[in-house]
Amino acid sequence: MKEKLTLLVLFTVFSIRVSAQNEKVFITDKVSPKYAYVDVIKTYERIVAKGYKSVDLFQKLGNSSYSNHKLEKAAAWYGELFALTYDLDPIYYYRYAESLRFICEDEKADALIEKLNCKPKVITGKKV
Repeated sequence: MKEKLTLLVLFTVFSIRVSAQNEKVFITDKVSPKYAYVDVIKTYERIVAKGYKSVDLFQKLGNSSYSNHKLEKAAAWYGELFALTYDLDPIYYYRYAESLRFICEDEKADALIEKLNCKPKVITGKKV
């Protein structure tokens, strides 16, 4: 009786372990051609080449160029952005100034920082 119980317990334990080892394997070779990688930055650049201009578009292009350490391009995109509006967050002033300094346009960068310093500071909706 004891042997039968031991065999039953061992059989149960091993059958559970065997069933736990089965896992599904997904083959991505069949899936990957269906999905294409879209380079959003190149798409945005094509949109700009067609003549479309917006603050959001130039912010995205400038930020992506700045974060990818392409400061020449970032300076150009931020230049387009500042041609549209000066009502921007201080980070855009800083990034544009840094990009201008990188391409050795220190006078423009200094003038931009002066504009930033002259802007009224806004803290929680109140001007300081």
